[in-house]
Amino acid sequence: MGCAPSIHVSQSGVIYCRDSDESNSPRQSTSVSQGPAAPLHGLFVQTDAADVIPPSRVSGPLGAARVRRARAELGSGGSSSSSSSAGSAAPAATTCRGRRRHCCSSAEAETQTSYTSVKQVSSAEVRIGPMRLTQDPIQVLLIFAKEDSQSDGFWWACDRAGYRCNIARTPESALECFLDKHHEIIVIDHRQTRNFDAEAVCRSIRATNPSEHTVILAVVSQASGDREEASVLPLLHAGFNRRFMEDSSIIACYNELIQIEHGEVRSQFKLRACNSVFTALDHCHEAIEITSDDHVIQYVNPAFERMMGYHKGELLGKELAELPKSDKNRADLLDTINTCIKKGKEWQGVYYARRKSGDSIQQHVKITPVIGQGGKIRHFVSLKKLCCTTDNNKQLHKVHRDSGDNSQTESHSFRYKNRRKESIDVKSISSRGSDAPSLQNRRYPSMARIHSMTIEAPITKDGLRRLSGNEYVFTKNVHQSHSHLAMPITINDVPPCIAQLLDNEESWEFNIFELEAVTHKRPLVYLGLKVFSRFGVCEFLHCSETTLRAWLQVIEANYHSSNAYHNSTHAADVLHATAFFLGKERVKGSLDQLDEVAALIAATVHDVDHPGRTNSFLCNAGSELAVLYNDTAVLESHHTALAFQLTAKDSKCNIFKNIDRTHYRTLRQAIIDMVLATEMTKHFEHVNKFVNSINKPMAAEIEGSDCECNPTGKNFPENQILIKRMMIKCADVANPCRPLDLCIEWAGRISEEYFAQTDEEKRQGLPVVMPVFDRNTCSIPKSQISFIDYFITDMFDAWDAFAHLPALMQHLADNYKHWKTLDDLKCKSLRLPSDS
Repeated sequence: MGCAPSIHVSQSGVIYCRDSDESNSPRQSTSVSQGPAAPLHGLFVQTDAADVIPPSRVSGPLGAARVRRARAELGSGGSSSSSSSAGSAAPAATTCRGRRRHCCSSAEAETQTSYTSVKQVSSAEVRIGPMRLTQDPIQVLLIFAKEDSQSDGFWWACDRAGYRCNIARTPESALECFLDKHHEIIVIDHRQTRNFDAEAVCRSIRATNPSEHTVILAVVSQASGDREEASVLPLLHAGFNRRFMEDSSIIACYNELIQIEHGEVRSQFKLRACNSVFTALDHCHEAIEITSDDHVIQYVNPAFERMMGYHKGELLGKELAELPKSDKNRADLLDTINTCIKKGKEWQGVYYARRKSGDSIQQHVKITPVIGQGGKIRHFVSLKKLCCTTDNNKQLHKVHRDSGDNSQTESHSFRYKNRRKESIDVKSISSRGSDAPSLQNRRYPSMARIHSMTIEAPITKDGLRRLSGNEYVFTKNVHQSHSHLAMPITINDVPPCIAQLLDNEESWEFNIFELEAVTHKRPLVYLGLKVFSRFGVCEFLHCSETTLRAWLQVIEANYHSSNAYHNSTHAADVLHATAFFLGKERVKGSLDQLDEVAALIAATVHDVDHPGRTNSFLCNAGSELAVLYNDTAVLESHHTALAFQLTAKDSKCNIFKNIDRTHYRTLRQAIIDMVLATEMTKHFEHVNKFVNSINKPMAAEIEGSDCECNPTGKNFPENQILIKRMMIKCADVANPCRPLDLCIEWAGRISEEYFAQTDEEKRQGLPVVMPVFDRNTCSIPKSQISFIDYFITDMFDAWDAFAHLPALMQHLADNYKHWKTLDDLKCKSLRLPSDS
């Protein structure tokens, strides 16, 4: 027999025993005497008892009565002498059966613990599918402010069931003990409210992470015969799983605990084991997708997100039918797959899928039906690997090659190269046969003319899914290298070939497409670093160049490279134009540095996450963005909201984190106002306000005075707003004012993006909002002439009158003549036949 445990009395008068050799020997014993204060659970029985009896409070004859009742219920078979011995006030030779008594944490007087000793409880084996699990003995926490027959009943029941049991007297000690041991079952005394609020205790435990897999039982008082039984809903809402009607019988308590173990506890144990399975799936290199029997996506792993370009939040809960399909699969492939898997058979084969960016990728797919309850198919598990084909080396684009056939040239094959996609904002445009007249000779369009057109705003992304893939790409940059290009830490780290191009960024003739090619379609970061450095943006925002670079990377990453026009190259082009306009003396003299910083940021983010479809398309398709923004400035609202969300998401890229609240709010409002101004339904309103508030007063003052003292009040806040709106609007659609080669390139890109939308509208049976942009009938020169006539000439006349832009106006006139020549020759391509 081992050394006897020592006996201690806490300051609060609670007796507890501790094994001196920590051996947990089942046959250790010690003599004890009753403590001076309220004694602890501590039932002392003979050492040859058949069952382990847990410690119980011994307090004179009452304690002895409980001992006798417990032994009778448990059927331990102990002798009567033990009972009488236990019932004495100061037993001479009682023993503590192998128990080690201590308190959880530091709450000695508030929490008590029992351990199994003689009755060794073996760990239970549980199976979940092919997994074989071992469940350790159940841990139970009893939360009773005072000991009574009910707490004793659960304590003894835990011992009979072989559970490890703690008892806590206060909510604080209960929470501390639970966080230390993570009990599977918690029993809370809900019979009286004067000691503690049982529902509040339950809620506090439910607020912790470990409680997710814990069953909490409420002990409630017996309902009186004349009172209707209370509803269980308040208990469920507080976080309880079950209700136990007060019954101090150990058998009743035992049966309740056993039912909980074999029901909820075992189910929760299996669910906890699923975490290991999901961990394995999350680290698997193969893409995995799990759907329900009706093909609703329920799970995708990170490898799937990387392969397909989606975030899981965009996919979970979506039906597979909602996602864009590749047109490379044979027509009957989906039917073949469904026929096979609906019969419970596994299908394997090659399948073309469409990534979020619109690219088609070839996959080797294995789809396995999972049979569930009732022998029905409950899930489908898809395992996907990329096929190693040369097609996958060209995933970003699908090249449309000119066959040289004249009829094809007249329909939809254009002899232009490197066309990517933009959005022009007109539905139906008719031609006007006039060159670009001056502001003085030009009459502004009437309201009747405005209402006769459908005007489209710059296009953004749906936010949840790609609406369509883009079917044509252009050949100019297809063969450029996509090797890794190290991102510069500061502007001084820019590679020499890029730095040489950026030396010319202050010129209007700056070629943004050359920057696109040399940066591997990442022009926005490099141009942004140069322009923002020139305007002292980091100094104004009190942020580092590292933070600015990280922000530019995040913003550029959220532009869609698969869009022909609305991609990061368009954003860089608008940023370049904005910076160019800010360098003009009259613009510079009208705006302060906050306005300049706001304008540069607005230009950078003004089309972020653009989906390559117009506002009208999104509204007609009932997209979630259109619903979110009530069909009003859908894309523009999304651009600004997402830009600020991306910026605030991570401190590493938050360029606003060091400016004070007042400056931030002013800056934010200016950025939002400018981006919303790019929405084309208010185009004429913005232009007319600018002319009436800026141009006309300025012309009147110049005619009446030679004074150089800011006569127009253009520095007034309301006029500064009009100037900033006009500036970003002109920067956004400045393509017709660029040098001819750049103008032609942009015209091809925007036309292709509109062609893709019209194709999509026809496939989905949606209204065609821009019928002029049908790739089989459209004349690009005619569409450009109409766009210049309706939108560009008036606006740039007004902007030129204010900012003095002779070079731009000359390019506009030259480009207009080019389009007129092509139109007169009935050409549908972008250049003259001799230029091909």
